[in-house]
Amino acid sequence: MSADPTGDYVQAWQCIGCGRIEAPQPCIGVCRDRKVLLVGQDAHEAARSEIRRLREALSAASAMLLRFGAATPRDGQWETSYRALQLQVREVLALLAAGSDGTA
Repeated sequence: MSADPTGDYVQAWQCIGCGRIEAPQPCIGVCRDRKVLLVGQDAHEAARSEIRRLREALSAASAMLLRFGAATPRDGQWETSYRALQLQVREVLALLAAGSDGTA
């Protein structure tokens, strides 16, 4: 199989009928092939893990933001409520920043 110079994917040929995969070139006849790109299992699992982590961070941030939308300060308590919301916004921003730089 011919590997990409970056090591990210492998080019192969897949039959659109039976699904057979062949590399480095298509077969000589009876099947109709199309080019496909394959990734290694380690790269695939790393990407799935990163997607899971980012979805969890997004879900947590979304839950925090829903609280902000529902917040109504009590009479005479607007400043306390405002400061509490500021603290929670900082928590959301920290969570999102951790999600964007790959740390959890």
